[in-house]
Amino acid sequence: MTSPAGPPPTGGGGEQRRVRLLAVTACPTGIAHTYMAAEKLAQAAESRGIDMKVETQGSIGAENVLDDNDVRQADGVIVAADKDVDLSRFAGKRVLTVGVAEGIRHPEQLIERVLSAPVHTGGGAPTVPASGGGKERSAGYRALMNGVSYMIPFVVVGGLLIAISLSLGGHTDPSGGLVIPEDSFWMDVNNIGVIGFTLMVPILSGYIAYAIGDRPALVPGMIGGWIANTGELYDSKAGAGFIGAIVTGFLAGYLVLWIKKVKVPKFVQPIMPIIVIPIVATTALGLFFIYVIGKPISWVFEHLTDWLGGMTGTSAVLLGAILGLMIAFDMGGPVNKTAFLFGAGLIATGNQTVMGMCAAAIPVMPLGQGLATLLRRRLYSEQERETGFAALFMGCFGISEGAIPFAAARPAQVIPANMLGGAVAGAIAGVAGVEDAVPHGGPIVAVLGAVSGVPMFFVAVVIGSVVTALTTVALVDVSERRGAPALAGAGAAVPEAVLVGASVGGATESAKPVAGVGSSVEEAEEAGEVLSGHLTERTVRVRLDATDKEAAITEMAGLLARGGRVVDADELVAAALRREEQGTTGLGEEIAIPHAKTDAVSAPVVGFARSDEGVEWDSPDGTKARLVFMIAVPEAAAGDEHLRILSLLSRRLMDAGFRERLLAAPDEAAVVEVLREVG
Repeated sequence: MTSPAGPPPTGGGGEQRRVRLLAVTACPTGIAHTYMAAEKLAQAAESRGIDMKVETQGSIGAENVLDDNDVRQADGVIVAADKDVDLSRFAGKRVLTVGVAEGIRHPEQLIERVLSAPVHTGGGAPTVPASGGGKERSAGYRALMNGVSYMIPFVVVGGLLIAISLSLGGHTDPSGGLVIPEDSFWMDVNNIGVIGFTLMVPILSGYIAYAIGDRPALVPGMIGGWIANTGELYDSKAGAGFIGAIVTGFLAGYLVLWIKKVKVPKFVQPIMPIIVIPIVATTALGLFFIYVIGKPISWVFEHLTDWLGGMTGTSAVLLGAILGLMIAFDMGGPVNKTAFLFGAGLIATGNQTVMGMCAAAIPVMPLGQGLATLLRRRLYSEQERETGFAALFMGCFGISEGAIPFAAARPAQVIPANMLGGAVAGAIAGVAGVEDAVPHGGPIVAVLGAVSGVPMFFVAVVIGSVVTALTTVALVDVSERRGAPALAGAGAAVPEAVLVGASVGGATESAKPVAGVGSSVEEAEEAGEVLSGHLTERTVRVRLDATDKEAAITEMAGLLARGGRVVDADELVAAALRREEQGTTGLGEEIAIPHAKTDAVSAPVVGFARSDEGVEWDSPDGTKARLVFMIAVPEAAAGDEHLRILSLLSRRLMDAGFRERLLAAPDEAAVVEVLREVG
């Protein structure tokens, strides 16, 4: 239990107790803003004689974590964060929640404001910054990304296990489709994969709800997602799939928020979050979906089936295009299942061409989305690219769910692209008369001999996948230029795509520096090297000629190349610009630290340049960047040296005197001498 908040301590009869404050700083991408805000708050507190402990939640994990004793003794808590922070541990304390930029720009004001901030009552949702976080995503977007990030491992694990079991243990059976012997080892592997897929939709729904309504929303969100995915509960042959899960996730989250606002007697309050809210929300949401939302889904399923039945005598191109559109629309939902079951049902009548159209369209979504991540890598985060590889593998085995993470994250761009590619593949298969003798799709059925017209089947799949990939990258590129949200490791649980590494394992002062190419720190200093040998006089320039951000990054990449560790300058520039799309690396105080993790460099390297006029960098305080550092590390860089450097720089640059010495240094050698202070 934490002690309740009261007025600021005034002492009485003895020595006055110093005010004790806590703070949590966090930013959604990188770690620089996190550490800069922490340093600013610590400096402001020290100048006022206030004890402050700051917990930082950056890419390297939480450091200087606040324990129960810290919270018990605290007079207030400042949360300067642009991502969700769990406030439940601060129940009974004064809590001020702002964006991370406010911690950098106005630390003194925050310290004054927190002593009169409202008392946190507990049970609330994770914090959403109240002000000034820069390009902060909406709460709805962050909730969606939270669900997607937790869902991805279930999609990948379930899909790959099913694919492996089908490829190694499956065979075609005209009476049973693509089957695995019931008593075989591979059936057990397949069943494990099916469990992963079964949990995928409830996980998506549950963690969307959790991001909105905190723990009490997790149960109704997950159960609501399970109901949405189980069509039998509302007389439908197909569940609502991932689209239904998104609906139930948001409904559960906001329903819980609404219930929390209901005034209840004090004796009921302790059981509200663990008993009352989950039961009421789960029951209400479940019945609402079964009796209200489920009926239209069942109606759609039945009428789409009847409609398709009336089209069997129409043009094969038109029917194939329509089936492809339906297959690609919701990847397991009622529209997709209507087309699939329609084609599968006709196999028994001797009509295998309809299933051939469906089989060609089924792999297009995962193959197309996976191909898109290869064609335009800069548009995708590292996690998306990894998911793209898994999607390519799943696509080969006819597992269309491999594209669901992409569709859930960017529905406005991905679903139309999927539908266009699916329509093209279905139409080509229709006009070519491709047949499929088993109710399954993807290249696996052709390899196993269930498809007639194999060459045209592959032509249909390849063309459809390419159309999906090209359409996706075009739509995503347009949306990025307009500032539309993209999957970034964003949100509360979305894994970040920039400079992600292992935990430092303690305060930065205790981290052991590792000099470049095996030399000691002292040897590196004698050779004019600092920052563990990653920065030398060769990677320092006292005058930056560029006048805009992109030109500055290009110039900095050329500067890093002088250190002999850059193997592809163009890719380094592209990687750094991709990082900027996730959020500006302009930190304020006339500082920018662009950084990239890419195999365009063979070893970690750091550069510094100074701009007399300043470069517009979208910094939170509106200042132009005059002090520009650039950090680049290879993808496979061992350890966390780059994160240590970034955190040390971020903290040291908060010292106005240090910045003034950097600005005043007359030449490269003098700059290096100043930078030795970083450590």
